[in-house]
Amino acid sequence: MSSLQDASPTSLPLLPPLLGQVLRPLPLLPLQIALGAFLRGLLRRHPHLLDRLGSHREKRFGIKPTDLPFAFVIQAGPQQPQLAAVRELPTGLDASISASIVSLLALVEGRLDGDALMFSRQLVIEGDIEAVLALRNAIDDAGLDLVGEIAALSGPLRGPAQRLLAAARDTLLKSTTNESGMRRWS
Repeated sequence: MSSLQDASPTSLPLLPPLLGQVLRPLPLLPLQIALGAFLRGLLRRHPHLLDRLGSHREKRFGIKPTDLPFAFVIQAGPQQPQLAAVRELPTGLDASISASIVSLLALVEGRLDGDALMFSRQLVIEGDIEAVLALRNAIDDAGLDLVGEIAALSGPLRGPAQRLLAAARDTLLKSTTNESGMRRWS
């Protein structure tokens, strides 16, 4: 697994604005159903993922991809953890994180240095920084492979789905790799 930590955060691609415009009118229900299945599978494969949050387990986190027309709210409570898609982040969140979707995905997989993104103003964190660090540590400890986790939703088509998703990820980063010398994700 290669790392993007040596790459300039400003060299990471953004999704084309046209894609955001195409996604804007789509209903969130299908995404919400997929997110529910994703979260259940993730917690089944990584049952201790949320334990690392400790005293921050009851906190609500907002994740806003700056290049998508929706956001996510994570509530990691022990009874019913939730991952919800919303049009706009609600008020009253304990912490919010915003960056491009590519940056957020690279952060989740531990392939990008969050400090470098923050200092370059490509990542904005507001609210309870300690809770965000606990969330980051929980994700780091799990060693998530998002392509594999998302492909797991495909059941018997997991292998082809994983290859397709990995190819899509690599294609998204390919032009950036060629132009800036940034190393690819995998």
